[in-house]
Amino acid sequence: MNKKVFVFSDNRSTREYLLRVLGYIFIVPVIAVGIYIGSFSYTLLWLIPYSLIYPHLVQLITLKFQLRNPTVFYRLRMMLDALHTGAIAAFIGFALIPSLLGFIVIVFSTLMIGGIRLMLPILIAAVAAAGLAWLIFQPIIMLETHLLVAVLSVLLAGLFICLTAYYVHFKSIYLDKVQCGIQREQEKLIGLTQDVAKYLSPQIRETILSGKRTVKLETRREKITIFFSDIKDFTVLAEEMEAEALTELLNHYLNEMSNIAIKHGGTIDKFIGDSIMIFFGDPTTRGVKKDAQAALSMAIEMREQLKVLRQHWHTQGIDGLLEVRMGINTGYCTVGNFGADTRMEYTIIGREVNLASRLESAANVGEILISNETYSLTKDFIMATDHGEITVKGFSRPVQTFQVVDLHSNIGFKSSYIEHETPGFSMYLDTNNIKKQDKEQVIYALKDAAERLRHKKLM
Repeated sequence: MNKKVFVFSDNRSTREYLLRVLGYIFIVPVIAVGIYIGSFSYTLLWLIPYSLIYPHLVQLITLKFQLRNPTVFYRLRMMLDALHTGAIAAFIGFALIPSLLGFIVIVFSTLMIGGIRLMLPILIAAVAAAGLAWLIFQPIIMLETHLLVAVLSVLLAGLFICLTAYYVHFKSIYLDKVQCGIQREQEKLIGLTQDVAKYLSPQIRETILSGKRTVKLETRREKITIFFSDIKDFTVLAEEMEAEALTELLNHYLNEMSNIAIKHGGTIDKFIGDSIMIFFGDPTTRGVKKDAQAALSMAIEMREQLKVLRQHWHTQGIDGLLEVRMGINTGYCTVGNFGADTRMEYTIIGREVNLASRLESAANVGEILISNETYSLTKDFIMATDHGEITVKGFSRPVQTFQVVDLHSNIGFKSSYIEHETPGFSMYLDTNNIKKQDKEQVIYALKDAAERLRHKKLM
């Protein structure tokens, strides 16, 4: 992209240089004809070689300065052209037609390139140069213009204006093409960014794109709530199922769990087969207590969502009870970018991470096992039972654990869900997630099931 911009800048400089050369060349026939027919003094002959040499000389002398700051340099050249226009008008005795056309050409060129803001100082400079040249050289003022000089001036000025307009039109078309190309590249880059971003947690992606985090090897200490989960006997299930069906099941499960994690603000660290590692408290945090509560809310919703998934899998002929174990711990961890300059991973490490993993391993199926630190932060938010102490590798003392029952808001008559499962019967009803338009259908289905069961002769 930089190369294209440079080429365009170089072409622009060349075309503007050629237009300036033409502008000064057009002065030559007007002066020559005016001198030949006696309208202008022979003392103006020097203007002919000067007009032919000046634009080339300036281009060579100022080429380096032009590359450094083309916009400022071009405005400076326009100012010099305006001074030349005013001075030449004075030298030819303010001959009305060529002088007026000279001012029109310089004003038109300024409007095309610099706009109205640049036009006023350019016009003032041209008028000031004309007045100063007249005061110094005292030329004879002759407002009348010979017909031949007038016609030639009109033709040349008109030709110059047409060429300038064509150049501006050409530049506009080129800029439109460049803009379309840039837009296509941006759309392509956005698409690639979105694809690559899927390998990152949304929080990490946002902090990188917003500039809040630099992509370099650095770490810091933060108090984090860590979550681990895995599916019980997934290895056995993998041996019994076809690879395609297993892949579909696993991706469906991970997708549902990921949506719940993102909903509660968790940073998805990694998927390890059927295992999930999520943490709360970085790169964004709502405070240690709120982070821990969010982790518990997420875990409980995941546990309930798994019951819905089991119903879905049952319709596909997968009758095994897929149960999940979960472990949650809160403590100080080292968090940041780990790895190499060419390949890094945003993750957390530390003994508290290991403890969360050990809690998940120690949990029974369907259980959410939490540490004493997490329980202390969330005991007014959840109902939990004492699970006793467990011995954890790497910890010199036994670790006190608690089993999460549910959120306080879901316990008792306010519970939003009903569940029951026996051989031949499985039900999970979440009243909060039933839409108003589906309520009557659910009631009808329950009544129909109850009537069929009532009149069915059971063995």
